[in-house]
Amino acid sequence: MLIIAVLGFALSASAQKGAKIEFKDKDNTIDYGTVTKESDNGVRVFEFTNTGDAPLIITNVQSTCGCTVPSKPKEPIMPGKTGQIEVKYNMNPGPIRKTITVESNAVNYEGGKVPLKIKGTVVAASDVNVMEKKKTLLNN
Repeated sequence: MLIIAVLGFALSASAQKGAKIEFKDKDNTIDYGTVTKESDNGVRVFEFTNTGDAPLIITNVQSTCGCTVPSKPKEPIMPGKTGQIEVKYNMNPGPIRKTITVESNAVNYEGGKVPLKIKGTVVAASDVNVMEKKKTLLNN
């Protein structure tokens, strides 16, 4: 009897009704890699799909700091449709390790909150020139 109850609970949990958000990027992370401040505008896009059976409403998108500015869709995302969350990093030289929290009515994340991450390294053009010179000297 206990097995039937557990199995029934597992089936009902996997068949949740409502909006569901699935992001395209592995681990909900975008890797900028190593980028030059002067040649990159810092904008990246997280693409997602509503895999649920109800409209997905993004109520808020916020960053852990003012150096990363996210923007969210204004309209609900219908089931089966895709949407985007744009993130603009200010491209200050140094490591990028930021989290953006998406708040929504998605039932497949606890409280509808989804953490997105950006990572990478920003270097100034002058630093790239120095690195290239060192690499040339080492190879000769």
